[in-house]
Amino acid sequence: MGMAVCLYARVAVRVLLEVADFSAATPDQLYEGARAIDWTAWLTTRSTLAVHASLRAGEPGDAAPAPGGLNHSRYAALKVKDAVVDQLRDKLGARPDVDAKDPDVGLVLHVAGDRARLFLDLAGEPLHRRGYRVAMTDAPLKETLAAAVLALGGVRTEEAFVDPMGGSGTLAIEQALASRDIAPGLARARFGFERWPAFTDEHRRVWRELHAEARAREATGRSAPAPAPIVYADVAADALAAARRNAGAAGVTADIQFVQADVGTVGDLCRRWPQGTVCTNPPYGERLAERDLTALYRRMAGALTRLPWPVVVLSGNPLLTREMRVKPRVSHRLFNGPLEVRLLRYEPPARDRL
Repeated sequence: MGMAVCLYARVAVRVLLEVADFSAATPDQLYEGARAIDWTAWLTTRSTLAVHASLRAGEPGDAAPAPGGLNHSRYAALKVKDAVVDQLRDKLGARPDVDAKDPDVGLVLHVAGDRARLFLDLAGEPLHRRGYRVAMTDAPLKETLAAAVLALGGVRTEEAFVDPMGGSGTLAIEQALASRDIAPGLARARFGFERWPAFTDEHRRVWRELHAEARAREATGRSAPAPAPIVYADVAADALAAARRNAGAAGVTADIQFVQADVGTVGDLCRRWPQGTVCTNPPYGERLAERDLTALYRRMAGALTRLPWPVVVLSGNPLLTREMRVKPRVSHRLFNGPLEVRLLRYEPPARDRL
């Protein structure tokens, strides 16, 4: 199941397999609990590892951490790392190395109150790294967040799709992958679980079967046109070129219409089809003066609020919401990296009165 999630999940960033749940009110208890696990199924002396930790207060009624308890995530991660390498050195005569950038085995520690839970990271690299981002633009949208915008925004694959401020093309590419039923993990070179000693010949057989099934679904999807038009538009020629390169790496160039156009012309694009959705991630304003950002949002809002289609926007600036001057039907709080953003869905006027 974990292998299938790594292969097919569009929104998940990591896939975690729990290996232990124990009391850890103090650093010593955390160390002893982690050391009690038999790590030889996942690590050898030639393996590399990394530990990521997160700490939070417990649920109401849970015991509070003892004085002198765990209060720093890096220190907690260090205690787990020490426990793992000490145990392996005792059992195998040598210790594995730490590689924070590309470990063979990633461990994730969650501490809530006085309880610690340890997980193996099946994916290795975060799942947003699909393998198709070969060209960059300013502030590119992560692939998993783009997929979440499409899902939470109710964007349908059987209706036309237009992104009038497409940037590096992530929203249009993710729409094409979903329309084609292409597993987002197919382009990945390797997943974390493939490096484990516990990844047996039987696991390899199952993994080959999963991969073959995904390839077959991909081939079936590519044998016919995408079910509905997918339009990428951007005013910048360099963004258009980057989006084309990324779409080519994803294998969906033929499914996307690329247009160099200003957001104010989005109505002309939408008039080609009777039904569809506009979905976009406009600039948040970090690189624009407030006057320029206000003018951009005002022009954008004027174009979008006149459309006969639903509009889905990932907004990183409250100024955009004010300029739209209508209440969104859907509003979700999300995070684009450290930035809190809002996923907003606006219905066209005719639908909003129903």
